[in-house]
Amino acid sequence: MRIRLGTRGSELARAQSRWVAERLLDAARGAGEPLEVEEVILRTRGDADQLSPLHQHTTPGIFTRELERALLAGEIDLAVHSLKDLPTSTPAGLRIAAIPRREEPWDAWISAKHPDLIDLPRGATVATGSLRRRAQILHEHPHLRVEGIRGNIETRIASAEQRGDAGLVLAAAGLRRTGRTDRIRGTFSVSEMTPAPGQGALALEIREGETVLDGMLRRIEDPGSRAEITAERTFLATLEGGCHLPIGALARATPRALTLVGMIATVDGERLVRMGTEGAIDAPEALGESLAGSVLRAGGAEILEEIAAHGTPRADTGDRPESGEPR
Repeated sequence: MRIRLGTRGSELARAQSRWVAERLLDAARGAGEPLEVEEVILRTRGDADQLSPLHQHTTPGIFTRELERALLAGEIDLAVHSLKDLPTSTPAGLRIAAIPRREEPWDAWISAKHPDLIDLPRGATVATGSLRRRAQILHEHPHLRVEGIRGNIETRIASAEQRGDAGLVLAAAGLRRTGRTDRIRGTFSVSEMTPAPGQGALALEIREGETVLDGMLRRIEDPGSRAEITAERTFLATLEGGCHLPIGALARATPRALTLVGMIATVDGERLVRMGTEGAIDAPEALGESLAGSVLRAGGAEILEEIAAHGTPRADTGDRPESGEPR
């Protein structure tokens, strides 16, 4: 069998796709089945525009739409996405066939001189390409400056150093997948910086009805990761949020239970609601909906109204993506 695997052309996207291909090939060898995986590189709108702040793209899926178009057109058989890039609704005719075991979901602190944000002097600049991170940094450290940054991982690191920023925040998963673990000075806890829904996870998307390919992908599905992602994306969808809003969610699975932390904040970080809950591992949607309702009642609804009334800032911030190396 031959699989045409669609991916973006960034270093991180290709590293993720190779990781998926290797696991599919291993699974096929274990089953004694012949398999060939061909990489097909596609360029998305988000890759073409490296200047505009990501939250200012009003159309969802700027890093995934081209791959989904190619899937529907029959140009590729499988699309590999960073899950946090995917809108919460899947186009008709497509389905997320598998979510492999998740990489660590935490945000990472990168700095040559400073061990942690708490060590930064007043007025120090922190770089991030995320409204979610910006809001949480300013909520805990209002004396700091937060500046936007775009580009791939190495470009972001180099740009922050050239500007003289005190440090920057990126997803730990992307750094690990590209062999840059040594750049991680430390990671943030969920109460310090709640990750983006789906952060660190991959989505393997195929066309409906592809039963043979669907069966192969099930071999690398991780049920715990699927439950975590389902709870997080349900929380996000219930708040009707996306990459242009400061929303975070992180679920953690055990054999019998699922914990979920959710967060929403104003862009300036002045107001923030963060809450947690626990539920059954087999009811992740109910857990996401329940927590979203609690967050809305605790002040989240007013935060959403404020953001809708005032919009997002013109600063170069946004929350996308790891697979693009944005992030």
